[in-house]
Amino acid sequence: MRKAYDVAAVRSAEAALAAQVLEGTLMARASAGLARVCVQLLGTVYGSRVALLIGAGDNGGDALYAGALLAARGARVEAVLVQAKAHDGGLAALRAAGGRVIAVENRSAGTAAVQQADLVVDGIVGIGGRGGLREPAAELVASIRPGGTWRVAVDLPSGVDADTGRVEGAAFDADVTVSFGALKPGLVVGRGIERAGIVDLVDIGLDPFLSTPARVSVLETADVADLWPVPGPDDDKYTRGVVGVAAGSPGYPGAAVLCTGGALRSGAGMVRYLGEGAAAASVAAAWPEVVHGDGRVQAYVVGPGLGTDAGSAAVLRRALETDVPVLIDADALTLLAGNPEWVRGRHALTVLTPHDREFARFGSDVGDDRAGAAARLAGELGVTVLLKGFATIVAQPDGTVHANPTGTSWLATAGSGDVLSGIIGTLLAAGLGPQAPVVGAFVHGLAGRLAALSGPISAMSVATAVPRAVAAVLRPDDRIES
Repeated sequence: MRKAYDVAAVRSAEAALAAQVLEGTLMARASAGLARVCVQLLGTVYGSRVALLIGAGDNGGDALYAGALLAARGARVEAVLVQAKAHDGGLAALRAAGGRVIAVENRSAGTAAVQQADLVVDGIVGIGGRGGLREPAAELVASIRPGGTWRVAVDLPSGVDADTGRVEGAAFDADVTVSFGALKPGLVVGRGIERAGIVDLVDIGLDPFLSTPARVSVLETADVADLWPVPGPDDDKYTRGVVGVAAGSPGYPGAAVLCTGGALRSGAGMVRYLGEGAAAASVAAAWPEVVHGDGRVQAYVVGPGLGTDAGSAAVLRRALETDVPVLIDADALTLLAGNPEWVRGRHALTVLTPHDREFARFGSDVGDDRAGAAARLAGELGVTVLLKGFATIVAQPDGTVHANPTGTSWLATAGSGDVLSGIIGTLLAAGLGPQAPVVGAFVHGLAGRLAALSGPISAMSVATAVPRAVAAVLRPDDRIES
C-alpha cells in the first residue's frame, strides 16, 4: 500500500531527517533520483537537449543539481530562470558541469531553449505552491513542443495543490513526476492526477520520520490480491456470501440487470433479487442463476434504478433496520439525503456511493478537496462514503481515506455505477467490511480498463470484464489478452 502525506507531515519529516545528516544530503539524494529518471527517459544522454525551468526554492535546486549530473554526461543543459533568484549551490554546480543559465529577463532565449529541448524539467515551485502558474512560467510551459518532448515534474507538478490536487489556472502537465520521500495527496486525488503522469517515488530516507498518519492511502495489486475472497474446499454458496439486490423498476429494468450482474461476475455465492415485474423478468432472462424473493442475506445493495416513491423508501428502511451491511446508491441516495437520520447511529456498516451531484444533495458541493469532502460526510453520518469520479475516493467515518488508482474516463457511461454497486455488494456479503468499497473500486476500475482495450465500452462490457480483472489481480504475472 502506498501512502500520501500532507505538506505539514512531509516538512516535519524532512526537518527531522536533515538534522541527522550532513547538510545537502537530502538534495543530493533527490537530485540523483531525478537525474536517474531523466536518463531512463532520454535513452541516449550525450548530445540531448535538456531545459530546466527553475524557480527560487529547493525544487529549483533539485532540478539544477540533476541538470549538472546530466551535463556531466554530455547533455546540453540550459536552466531557464523564472525568477531573479535561484538556488546558489545548484547554479554553481550546473555551470561547473558546463550547463548554461538563462536569466529571467532573456525571454526569447528561454523560450527557444524550451522549444528545442528533448526533455523539460519542472523545478518552478514545490509543495508549498498555491494557485496556478504565473508569468513567465506559464508562458514557458505553454511553449513546450506538443509531442516529442518529455516533461518531468520535480516532486509535484507546478500549479497543483500538494494537499488536495486542486488545479487553479495554468499548471505543468507531466509525463513523469519524480516525488521525493513520500507521495503527496495532490498526486493521487483531484485534478492533480491528470497532471502528474507516471509517479516515480525516490527514497530519500523519510519513512522513519513520518510520524503522523497518511492523509490518503492507495491500494496496490498485491493488497487487493490479499483481500479478495477466494473460496476454499469447504466453502458453499452460503459461506461465500449472499447479497440481496433491491434495484430496478418498470422504467429502469437495466439497472437491476447490471447490478445483479456485477454481483454475480465478482463471485457472489448467491444473489437474491428483491423486485418484481419487468425488472424481475429482465434479471431472470439475463442471469438465470439469480434467486428471486426475500430471504436471509449477508449484505444488501439498494437503489440503482429503484425510484424514489414511498414503496422504494420502505425497501430502504427495511434494509437499514437489519444488522447486515447496506450499500446505498442512486435513487436510494436521494431518499437518504432527505432523511439522513435513517443511518445515523446505525451499528452495521453503511456504504454510500454518490457521484458529485448526488453528494451535493447532502448539503454541500464536493468542491476542490474531494478527499476532505468525502471524509466530512462520512464523519457526519457515521458511514463509509465512496465518492465516484475520475479518481474515486473512499472515506471512512474515522477519517481514513483511500484513493483508487485504477479506472478510465470510458467508465463515464450509464450503468457503470450499477455494476460497481453489485461488485461491492458481493464483497460486503463475503465479509470484507470497510475494505469492500476500496477493493471493489479497484477491480471495477481495472475491469473498465480491460473492457476499453477493445474500444468504447458499455456498462455490460464492464461487468463481463470483471472476472478477467479479478484474475489479473490474483495472477498478475499472467498475460491478459484483449
